[in-house]
Amino acid sequence: MTQRRLLAIVAVTVLVAFAGCTGALDDGATAPNDTVSTTVESTSPTPTGTPEPIAGESVNTGPNGTLSVHFINVGQSASTLIVGPNNETMLVDSGDWTDDGEDVLAYLERHDVERIDYLVTTHADADHIGGHAAVINHYETNHEGVGAVYDPGITSNTQTYQEYLDAIETHDVTLYETRAGDRIPFEGVDARVLAPPEGYLADGDRNENSIVLHLEYGQSSFLLPGDVESAGERYLVDEYGAALNTTVLSAGHHGSGSSSGSEFLAVTDPRIAVISSAYDSQYGHPHEEVLQRYADRDIRTYWTATHGNVRLTSNGSAITVATQREAPTAPLELRDGEPIEPGVDEPVQPRMVIQVDGSTTTPVAPDGGTTATASPSPTATPTSEAASLSIATIHADADGNDNENLNDEYVVFENEGTRSLDLGGWTVTDGAGHTYTFPSDFVLDPGAKVTVHTGSGTDSATDLYWGAGSAVWNNAGDTVTVRTEGGTIVLQEEY
Repeated sequence: MTQRRLLAIVAVTVLVAFAGCTGALDDGATAPNDTVSTTVESTSPTPTGTPEPIAGESVNTGPNGTLSVHFINVGQSASTLIVGPNNETMLVDSGDWTDDGEDVLAYLERHDVERIDYLVTTHADADHIGGHAAVINHYETNHEGVGAVYDPGITSNTQTYQEYLDAIETHDVTLYETRAGDRIPFEGVDARVLAPPEGYLADGDRNENSIVLHLEYGQSSFLLPGDVESAGERYLVDEYGAALNTTVLSAGHHGSGSSSGSEFLAVTDPRIAVISSAYDSQYGHPHEEVLQRYADRDIRTYWTATHGNVRLTSNGSAITVATQREAPTAPLELRDGEPIEPGVDEPVQPRMVIQVDGSTTTPVAPDGGTTATASPSPTATPTSEAASLSIATIHADADGNDNENLNDEYVVFENEGTRSLDLGGWTVTDGAGHTYTFPSDFVLDPGAKVTVHTGSGTDSATDLYWGAGSAVWNNAGDTVTVRTEGGTIVLQEEY
């Protein structure tokens, strides 16, 4: 895959020759789109033929750790921090020029980010690169620096863009002109660039030629399309088709009606959408037609204007959603939430656990426990009686021969809540459908644990016996599912 190093000093020279320095007041959407024309240093062969499918072989075969994607509340702009399973970091955009990266830098400092391994410029608009110069200068001066910058190569005639390139030159940061087919070497994550293509789209329009990132971690995926609009979405659909399918979609162009088209949503089919825009957006973002399209597809939607900072954490098979504020997630009800200003120093709280495969949506209860429902409806609410049941231990590999030591194969359940749980009639099943039913009068007290052994024995308050004649839990991995007597899933965990 190609990665072309832009010689920073040449890029700055070309920028000045094209555009000059027009001052911060020129940081608007009307600036012409001039393409950087510069000698580049190629770091790998140029790809030929059909682009590699994004659903091809992944670098993530059995992920360890988590991938966290932080959508920072930066008002009518965008900035996303991504922390990989090995603590590498990627910053995609840096907010608006009006605050010079202040909110983004404050967020990075609060999260003890010591280095930006990959700084991605989706495109040159000042509401996406407003903090770039400040981030580069701060990390190169006070922390462990910036590893590399990725840029689509279309310039802007603004002071903000010039300051960004000046910072790159001053600190000799590696800058790559980036195209479809490139990969970012994000350790533990398959990070692919899907756009822009060679030759650009729509006569070099900056929005349409945003860098589009597809991040894959285990079974989960995140699609970040920058400000791509109809032409860019058409290119993505035509080029990748159903391979665009994703768990999480960052709403294109702040929820503008020119993005998130019906065909694009049909092939991406996200379970979650995140919109970054201001509550009182001068552009009316998010537009009602986009919210209607999300509603038509039952996409759970988070808006930084009402939810504040949104952190999505994937373990590869499930995503935990945490937000600063609890607010509606049904798309047509987003504006019923109360606004939260950018820069509010308030921790995020877990709100929801969503299985990537679509099987369950699990609201997080106030006491920190979870309860799953069979429906992925954006208006799902916790079932309080099940909110505190958790799995403390799964011991699938008994000593010796599993079938000869069945009572050393077990699952330990814990009541993490403050109320007793009546588990009578509830069931535990494995991935193959083998089922154990709790005794009709079994109650698990607050803070108590109970071990369900596969073999036979005498039930007690702390130990229960399945009575199975052979091993149940697969040593290589399985799924533990707990249902109420009525069949509602209250807990599901893969190992």
